[in-house]
Amino acid sequence: MSELTAVSVTVSAVDKFREFLLTKGMRLTSERETVITAVYATHEHFDADLWVAKLERRKGAPRASRSTVYRTLRLLEEAGLIRKVARANDREVYEHDYGYPQHDHLICKKCGEMTEFPNEAIAEVLEKVAAEHGFRMSGHRLEVDGICAVCSRPPQRVHRKLDMI
Repeated sequence: MSELTAVSVTVSAVDKFREFLLTKGMRLTSERETVITAVYATHEHFDADLWVAKLERRKGAPRASRSTVYRTLRLLEEAGLIRKVARANDREVYEHDYGYPQHDHLICKKCGEMTEFPNEAIAEVLEKVAAEHGFRMSGHRLEVDGICAVCSRPPQRVHRKLDMI
């Protein structure tokens, strides 16, 4: 994964989530806050089971049940704070959507590696296509499937002693 620099935001992800929950008549419980704080502590792609396992292993820190993690991730997605990127190894993978610049993904179908990349030329082409069709674009998502450089290398053949004679 390439390094994307966080974009400066005036409202923290936790506060934004709290505001979203209020619009739904819900509150930010300590368990929900534990999940969003853990998710936003790093910018990595993740699946729900990863956070369930991480939160269960933490000693002396607030925890969240498996069902709370899944429900909170669904709410975070609905709030526009995270988004599903792709399915890797039959698991839905998420990433931050709030506080990071528009970017796209190259996804290796062999190893599941995801490479993030920003590209203004792609955004410009999409805006032009949208304008040609009278479409007001609010954003885009591009996921390119293929095989990464590591997985497409030919296998390294191990020479047997008899082959070297």
